[in-house]
Amino acid sequence: MVDNPSITVTAVPRRTHSATLALLSFAVIVTAVVSMGLGHFSLSPAAVLDVLWSALSGEPSVQSPVVHNVVLAVRLPRVLAAMLVGTSLAAAGVAYQTLFRNPLASPAILGVSAGAGFGAALAMLLHGGALAMQGSAFAGGIIAVGAAMFIASRLGDGSALVLVLAGLVVSALFQALTSALKFVADPTDILPAIVFWLLGGLSRVSMGDLAWAAPFVLVGIIVLFLLRWPTQVLEAGDDEARTLGVPVSSLRVTLIAAATLMTAATVSISGVVGWIGLLVPHLARLIVGPAYIVLLPTSVLLGAGYLLLVDDLCRSAFSAELPLGIVTAILGAPVFVIVLVKTRRQWF
Repeated sequence: MVDNPSITVTAVPRRTHSATLALLSFAVIVTAVVSMGLGHFSLSPAAVLDVLWSALSGEPSVQSPVVHNVVLAVRLPRVLAAMLVGTSLAAAGVAYQTLFRNPLASPAILGVSAGAGFGAALAMLLHGGALAMQGSAFAGGIIAVGAAMFIASRLGDGSALVLVLAGLVVSALFQALTSALKFVADPTDILPAIVFWLLGGLSRVSMGDLAWAAPFVLVGIIVLFLLRWPTQVLEAGDDEARTLGVPVSSLRVTLIAAATLMTAATVSISGVVGWIGLLVPHLARLIVGPAYIVLLPTSVLLGAGYLLLVDDLCRSAFSAELPLGIVTAILGAPVFVIVLVKTRRQWF
């Protein structure tokens, strides 16, 4: 494990941080409006804003019912889902990287993605509906992380290193179980559905799905925000944090629980979308530096905007929609190599 993040940036004044967050917030809003106009049925930002204002205020709109349906029923849920998933995975990534003091940690490090994938695949194999699949995926992610924490408590003192190793074991187990389900699944209908879900995507997300996942994400972000100061202290190391009165063990459990809830909830509606929680915190560090108290809100905004842009690329680049997980991996792999090169002296 690495004691200190390898990417450091000179601190900038707090006023600059506030301006940066305001600028990022504005950029995310603009990106969301533009995204709702993209597609085979192209719409101008003015048309999108007119529909949204009409829906919020009840005032009449000059747009046709078809335009209202496209914006409100088709594109608005997808845009909100992209923002929710990006926000959740980025925030969880910041929490994990700070918790483990490892710049290469991600939300999947404790097996939550693998567990959620197994849960969703099991529900599909048993011909469960959409709600059963989401609930099973959520439960699978929670069970996987719980198993990792249980193993870590049995193997040692619950240190970050032992916890990561336990997560790798649990993740490998659930990936193997998912492969077994794919092996026995009906190749004509069930197997393609499992593969499609595991590749990630937002094309089937509805407002009901958002209503299911949003409370978990909101609770998780609130917890991470409220614990920002002791988490900041935790970056100095466990011994230093204990000296300053931080309850390291309970803080670690709370951070893991909050990040896991967020990740499991979003994975249950979007499928497995990797690299967001790994890359976005690094992009945020390049902007505001490594301090957790400003890194968290910056990553939240960057995650929302980044996944919006990636999803726009998935549904607009070609006539057929690209799986979201594939595109995030293609974009993320080169950045991962750059991060690995920067940290090679500490790792090798």
